[in-house]
This record gives sequence, C-alpha cells and structure tokens, in this order.
Amino acid sequence: MTRQNISSGAPWEPIVGYSRAVRVGPHISVSGTVASRGGQIVHLNDPYLQAREVLLIITEALAQAGATPEHVVRTRIYITDLAHFDEVGRAHGEVFGSIRPATSMVQVAGLVGGALVEIEAEAYLE
Repeated sequence: MTRQNISSGAPWEPIVGYSRAVRVGPHISVSGTVASRGGQIVHLNDPYLQAREVLLIITEALAQAGATPEHVVRTRIYITDLAHFDEVGRAHGEVFGSIRPATSMVQVAGLVGGALVEIEAEAYLE
C-alpha cells in the first residue's frame, strides 16, 4: 500500500518526526491539532474559536488526503478545562453534527503553546 504523509509545514515536524496527517490505503489519521497558524496559537482564551480553527486545519489536511469531514469515523478531543465542554462541543457539532463520528472529550493538564483544545481525527475512504 502507498503511504502519503501530509505536512502542515510546521518547523517542528521533522524535529519531532510526525506528519499533520498520514494516509495509508483507505485509512487517514490526522495528528493532534491545535489552533496554530504560523507557529502561534490563535484565538487565545477562546475555546470555541480555537476549536473552529482546529477543525478548519483538520478539514484542510483531510482535503489533501482526498477526504472530507464526511469520511471521519473518530475524533478525540482534549481540553484544558471541562468548563469549555459546551463551547468546544458546539464547534465540533457544527462540523460533525450530521456525520456523528465516534468521539471522546477529556480534560488534560495542559497543551502545547497554551492551547485550550487539541483534536485528532481518523477517516476512512472506500
């Protein structure tokens, strides 16, 4: 099977050794994604806008792999404060409300760069 590595262009990808997304056959895995543009977290202190930005970045990576949000079968959401559940959930629902992938949302002690939310996605293409 052919492997397609999709880069975000982040300078730390080759240092850490990861890709924004990887497609192998019909499977696409999108790495944990924060609301980072140009190496800086955007929408500081706004979990809803951060989640929207993260989902936009994920959608862009999916497109590079030939997929759309409709192909997503699983997401994992990490938030730094459970008080942000409703705002992050609302952003997730705006993208995945009718698709309804399997998902989980957990609180973590912290995220890179002071991000409030990080999301991973898995997609499947037939």
